[in-house]
Amino acid sequence: MMRIPRIYVVTASIYPLDNLVDLLRNESVEPGKILVIDEGDEKIRERNKEILRRLGLEKIFFYGPGEREEWFKERYGSSYEKYLGLIPERSHAETSFGFLVSYEEGAEIIVEVDDDVYSEHEYSFLKDHLSNLGASKGVRVSSSSSWVNTLDFLDINLNRSEKIFPRGHPYDPSVRDYRYEFIEDSGECILNMGLWTESPDLDAVTILYHGGLEGVSRIRSSKLLVDKVFVDKGSFYAVCSMNTSFKKELVPAFYQLYMRYMGIDRFDDIWSGIFAKKIADELGDNMCLGKPALKHRKRPRSVWKDLRSELEGMIINEKLWRIVSEAEIRSRTYIDAYRELAEYLNKRINEFSEEHHRKFMKTQIEKMILWTEAIDLL
Repeated sequence: MMRIPRIYVVTASIYPLDNLVDLLRNESVEPGKILVIDEGDEKIRERNKEILRRLGLEKIFFYGPGEREEWFKERYGSSYEKYLGLIPERSHAETSFGFLVSYEEGAEIIVEVDDDVYSEHEYSFLKDHLSNLGASKGVRVSSSSSWVNTLDFLDINLNRSEKIFPRGHPYDPSVRDYRYEFIEDSGECILNMGLWTESPDLDAVTILYHGGLEGVSRIRSSKLLVDKVFVDKGSFYAVCSMNTSFKKELVPAFYQLYMRYMGIDRFDDIWSGIFAKKIADELGDNMCLGKPALKHRKRPRSVWKDLRSELEGMIINEKLWRIVSEAEIRSRTYIDAYRELAEYLNKRINEFSEEHHRKFMKTQIEKMILWTEAIDLL
């Protein structure tokens, strides 16, 4: 009988977690723990405890601001505030805290899922993530533009001639004009990004263009076209963390960058994914995308707020990925490679033409290095 690895599920939420019941109710694989990163609202927390009791799982832990502070105090003593500062407040990037807890407690696989992601009848949430992380068959894709458009692997309600791209995909026309080469392949992956039915992950510009004045566009995905896609060495893709799994070894190089800072948000997973892909490529590991395709029931939200939050990040994104692609990584562990990449970014920080962007990136680099210190001390 195949051994099931120790799995931690991490979710950041301020809402009722009905989706976890939906995802795990008929799941044949049981998570070791569920970590809920919340804001400490006791009313919501009590409701979630009641909801999650339906699963019959006892290992569900809530970490609001108070619990997070106490956790850092216990591990880092008088220096705790420095490390606590790695975790932004009221931001999706709070999931980094869940990664630290998972890493310290010996989780072998970490699965991050958003609170608006639900089960899809053809897929098994945890079982399919384990399958794609494991030594299974798929197709390997390389792109002439160095970027793979993740939406090409979904059946979307648009004409084939009408291309759309996911949140975080660069806008440079040379990146959006591409050809693929495919070969059959098999192997393990260090990270697997599950895709979505219903609402794909789009940026505010695309959502607005396609009628999404309330934050939800008319674009719909009906099914996944390929179960496992290895993204070849030298090709990047927009890693969205709403339905993503990864192995413990990646945690030292998978800090979710510090968002809601200097007016910039919604690029934590995108840039963390770019860094992880570069390092995985250099260390000889695969990153993939595909199953499980889960239902993304996106809630209405302010598309204008998202547009403001994304704008400066979109400008940074066009430069940042190219700098990362040119890095020469000589380190042979994830933690050392992450430090090396941070130091390389620091050397090239003046290539960001706007002072606002240089200051923002300086803070990110400092926190990347601090993240590796925090990992070392666990």
